[in-house]
Amino acid sequence: MKSVIMAGGFGTRLRPLSLNIPKPMVFTAGKPMMEHIVNLLAKYDFTSLVSLLYFQADDIRDYFKDGSKFGVSMEYVMAAADYGTAGSVKNAQRFLDERFLIISGDVLTDFDLKACIDFHIEKKAKATMVLTRVENPLQYGVVITDDNDKITRFLEKPTWGQVFSDTVNTGIYILEPEVLDMIPAKTEYDFSKDLFPKMLEEGQPLYGYVASGYWRDVGNLDEYAKAHQDILEGKVQVGIEGNLLEKNGAKLWADRNVHLGENIEFGGTVILGEGVVVDDGCKIYNSVVGKQCHIGKDASITRSVVWNNVKIGASASLNEVIVCNDAVIGERTQLNENAIISENSVIGDDAIIKANVKIWPDKKVESGATLSSSLVWGETWNRELFYDSKISGIGNTELTPELAAKLGAAYGAFIGKHHNVLCCRDASLSARMINRAINCGLLSAGVNVQDLQMLPIPVLRYELKYGKASGGFHVRRSPVDDKVIDVIFFDAQGMDIPESQSKSIERLFFREDFRRAQIGETGRIDYPQRAIDIYRQAFLNAIDLDAIRSMNYKVVIDYSFGGACDIFPSILGELGIDAVSLNAYPDPAKQFQNEQEVEERLYQLSSIVKSLRAHIGFMFNPAAEKLDVIDERGRHVPPDKMLLLITSLYLSLNKVKTIAVPVAASMGVEKIAEEYGVEVIRTRNDHLSMMEAFHNRGVDFVGGTRGGYIFPGFQLGADAMFALVKILELVARAKEPLGRIRGDWERYTMLKESVPCGWGKKGQVMRNLINYTEGKDRQLIDGVRILEEDTAILVWPDRKAAYFHLIAESDDRDRAMSLINEYRKRIEEWQS
Repeated sequence: MKSVIMAGGFGTRLRPLSLNIPKPMVFTAGKPMMEHIVNLLAKYDFTSLVSLLYFQADDIRDYFKDGSKFGVSMEYVMAAADYGTAGSVKNAQRFLDERFLIISGDVLTDFDLKACIDFHIEKKAKATMVLTRVENPLQYGVVITDDNDKITRFLEKPTWGQVFSDTVNTGIYILEPEVLDMIPAKTEYDFSKDLFPKMLEEGQPLYGYVASGYWRDVGNLDEYAKAHQDILEGKVQVGIEGNLLEKNGAKLWADRNVHLGENIEFGGTVILGEGVVVDDGCKIYNSVVGKQCHIGKDASITRSVVWNNVKIGASASLNEVIVCNDAVIGERTQLNENAIISENSVIGDDAIIKANVKIWPDKKVESGATLSSSLVWGETWNRELFYDSKISGIGNTELTPELAAKLGAAYGAFIGKHHNVLCCRDASLSARMINRAINCGLLSAGVNVQDLQMLPIPVLRYELKYGKASGGFHVRRSPVDDKVIDVIFFDAQGMDIPESQSKSIERLFFREDFRRAQIGETGRIDYPQRAIDIYRQAFLNAIDLDAIRSMNYKVVIDYSFGGACDIFPSILGELGIDAVSLNAYPDPAKQFQNEQEVEERLYQLSSIVKSLRAHIGFMFNPAAEKLDVIDERGRHVPPDKMLLLITSLYLSLNKVKTIAVPVAASMGVEKIAEEYGVEVIRTRNDHLSMMEAFHNRGVDFVGGTRGGYIFPGFQLGADAMFALVKILELVARAKEPLGRIRGDWERYTMLKESVPCGWGKKGQVMRNLINYTEGKDRQLIDGVRILEEDTAILVWPDRKAAYFHLIAESDDRDRAMSLINEYRKRIEEWQS
């Protein structure tokens, strides 16, 4: 049978292991990763192989040659460009005149491939996706099949709110040759993004087979280390060279010409390659040691991977590390957790390499040195860098100035030399520190920085939309955790950057070898002076000034110690508004407020509104993107209800075709829209989705559930200052105080609850939830929203915490509570 091996990947996230070799050739349990795949294919009689090459192709050709050494016939197809997964296979069509299997050369698996083929034949499928179940499906394509195993839905790399199963695409496919005719030649075309959606749309026989056995995508350094521990613990069946011996309860795989000294302690499972020499008194536990290595007297190796031709000095200590080919580790040297020593590097005697440090190829660390940061740019980040368009970390612990400078350099490499970046920050000292560090990195990449200094996010968004900068960022103390600093990134239009851009920046950051500018190309930093004036004038041009001035408003505004206090008072003066200001000065120590502090300030605001007999009161968040509202009677209007009030006002006073709200919004929105013949689009529960609906889908108004609103004519994103004035404008035009506005939507009761759920069980729960709600009226936008007459419940997994959230709504409170109880119980049961 025939098989195609996808072997053209760059292996960016595996650097520095893959700096000088292609990812499929990375050492895995004594041999290149791709060799394990070739052996698996040969085991199941796939003997006619085609390898698709792109990056460092000669290394693969030189190793496998014609394949005869491995019991197969190997052909090679070299792509002239990156044509995507399906486009690359199309490039090899001349070799594929019968049914064939596609598999990646950089995964680790022991699936029964014959069972996969038998399934494909039995179902008479045109294409079969081989599936597996995983605890965390976020990095994979999630798939749902019907009772006949036909694929009904799939989504590439979803967020937690979009995860509808823990069943994922392994990237192993079985295709009939005629499927290739659907793929355009020499065009970037992907299986999951292009071909399979087309087949699904056309109703072609596309099936999913859930395979039993082991599968791991060895996509990053953490997965690489886990894959080796799985091999050593016997979780995956792979071919290991040598003889299996028992040594005091330990399992020892020893290849030819292994020489062992006296008093050696082995623990767990240990693999020793051909020609390895282990001197007296060594301790080796759950580790792999490649060919021709020499381990000096009394050395200790624990849960580590040592490649070929490595020399380890006497009394050296290696704990959970990776050491690449031809490295030299000195005597008494300590290599700590997650350290990586690249090929041809030399670590001197008595050196200490601290945890998480990467040493690039051909580097030398002097004897006695202590290395606490990488030899390329600095300390590494050991998890996903971005959360949506934002990077968050504990100040001076995770998000340090050193890391921020590296982040700035990576961002600068993404933006490109001689381009401009806008930035601003909140009033906190920590935000100023990180802002300056990022700017240093940008300058080192040859990018020019325009620092707006202490300004709220809406001003930055507006300046980006109408200026000439290529992107921007804002640094702030986190509004939800007083120890955390956020860095939020924006594109040239002032929108939150999409995932494609955040992933590009992340790849550059993790690679660590991006180019800096030449000394004469260092960027410059400027401090623009007119941004506030431009924002203010455009703001006033987008408002019905006469309607607002006619009301002679008296309002109370709590600025929450944020930057809006430097901008908004002058706008209010132009509008003739008598404003009483609270907390209207930037306080570096008060950029974070906990829930109790916010409640206390809302109570204070309410009291002042009542005592002054003001028309209305508002409280900004420090970033001036969201606001809370107090009506003329001193009552706090919760954000969910405020959305309904604004929607009712806006639709009654404007000609509107379409509005958008998050999936978590009240069903009262539809009731209001129905009255005016307006279409409602539901989005995911994040700001980027709201912005994209406004920008790309012709929406007239976007309302959020957390106090953020997007009105037409000014901004692409939430702007609390503009929203405040638009609310005053709507109230003025309606000639009705906010507290007296009523509607049919008031009869709905909304209940909320959070249910604990371990991270490893979220995908399992979502799979059961999808199955349980099959056939019901439901929406799969962000989690699962189930609809009944005048009743709805939303179930969605928290993206940051180990919880599921429930929002039930009904015109019958008992019915809403019944739904909460039902789905709480289901979530608890589905975790078992």
